[in-house]
Amino acid sequence: MDALFLPLANLVGASVDQIKLIFCLLVAYPLGSLFIRIPSNKPALKHLFSIGISIFFFFPVLKIYSAYFQLLASIVGTYFIAKFDQSRRMPWIVFAFVMGHLTVNHVIRAWFEFSYETMEVTGPQMVLTMKLTTFAWNVWDGRRPAEDLDKWQMAKRIQKYPSLLEFLGYAFYFPGILVGPYLDFAEYKDLIDESLFKDPKVLEKSRSGRTIPDGRKRVAYLKMFMGLVYLGIFVVLGGSHNFSTTLEPWFAKKDLLTRIALFQIYGPLERSKYYAIWTLTEGASILTGLGFTGFSPSGSSTWNGAANVKVMDIEFPSNFKVLLDSWNMKTNIWLRECVYKRVTPKGQKPGSMSSMLTFLTSAFWHGIAGGYYLTFLMGGFITTAARLARANFRPLVLPPAGQETSSTKRIYDLLATLISVIILNYTAAPFMLLTVKNSLYSWGLLGWYGHAIIGGALLFFYAGGTAFCRGLQAKRGLLPPKSKSNGNGTATPVSEKNFMIPPSIDRLAPSQK
Repeated sequence: MDALFLPLANLVGASVDQIKLIFCLLVAYPLGSLFIRIPSNKPALKHLFSIGISIFFFFPVLKIYSAYFQLLASIVGTYFIAKFDQSRRMPWIVFAFVMGHLTVNHVIRAWFEFSYETMEVTGPQMVLTMKLTTFAWNVWDGRRPAEDLDKWQMAKRIQKYPSLLEFLGYAFYFPGILVGPYLDFAEYKDLIDESLFKDPKVLEKSRSGRTIPDGRKRVAYLKMFMGLVYLGIFVVLGGSHNFSTTLEPWFAKKDLLTRIALFQIYGPLERSKYYAIWTLTEGASILTGLGFTGFSPSGSSTWNGAANVKVMDIEFPSNFKVLLDSWNMKTNIWLRECVYKRVTPKGQKPGSMSSMLTFLTSAFWHGIAGGYYLTFLMGGFITTAARLARANFRPLVLPPAGQETSSTKRIYDLLATLISVIILNYTAAPFMLLTVKNSLYSWGLLGWYGHAIIGGALLFFYAGGTAFCRGLQAKRGLLPPKSKSNGNGTATPVSEKNFMIPPSIDRLAPSQK
């Protein structure tokens, strides 16, 4: 089928593999409409449909045959380990099995220097790793007493072990098999039997009399349109204006302020490829019925459950926490629920060790390039500085009770947005540049401004700034009731923990041409 894609690849200056990937994401739209028409009382047919489409993607289109069989090996291995190992070690055995397999393929990719425009096993395997490890924990939660589980674990636990066909259908769910986002088994089961539509309002508001809410196609095809817009932005501008531009001789000849300003333009253009593929897969998932979240106050159906990115909250965040919560959302959930909480001893609150193990897991999950680890390391300091700033500065600028806003709060919000964006662009650069050498060179051309901002903030807070701000809060009567501290002056509930998670779909990153 390469002859079908080669002319278009030459026209837009992309690789054939990139064109094939976009083709698979787009063809998933009409296939999604077929999938949802399969009656819910024929679940086996739905499972076979997903499996068959995935085979179509991997074999005649992408021609990555070994990748399919490697994924199949991880799937079957996980299925039988989780089924027959009844010990509490089972989820960790599955975790080591699938993560180890992924890491080996990351090493192979680096050893043979595969271009990041090449489709191979690691992209789909990263998504599958999240699915399989989540499944193992859900099975384990289904074997535990209900009183030992939290709200998420209760909702996602698996008490009836699925058939192999059902599990294969879940693992090969076709809209997300190549680039995600992943879904847990409970979501897939609700999708197959259409129990997620068991809302009296669905029939009440349905003009067709079907049990599927109206408005699904409108939302899905709007996602497709926006995904193509983002893709167009990347094709037209992103290929020649991205973080790797900082490595070109002319960039170093610009003055520092110009270099920093240009860098802020490169950031959104670099991210547009991720917005494109995540938005395209979200729309295709919605067409299958995934992501239904009820009805808006106006009565229209909402489909936010399949989202993996909120573009406006990333490009114009009110603070860094909002930015992180809006980026690679499904991966954040996976790391929080399957790593951060699970490495914390029973009866204790997650602390710095839980955070470090989670960051380390995220690093191994993404690959072995040195740039990834620079981004993760920087991300750890950023999240600490952001929490300290929010806890110490924000209460001082909130408007008085009964007043919606104030000039001080508006200035604070504007500064928070500006700093969040420029820090994001600075921190994400190594993830795209890949090597430590290129990353440090790029940071040097930017005057190390990100390190100066974050380092300065941490120095301020730990050198007495926290006590000073708390004193001001106390004088104004703003201190909240005492809560257990996490050791850095703030109380951090598990549900609010953030991780600096770079994107999983770096397969569309431009090669360093």
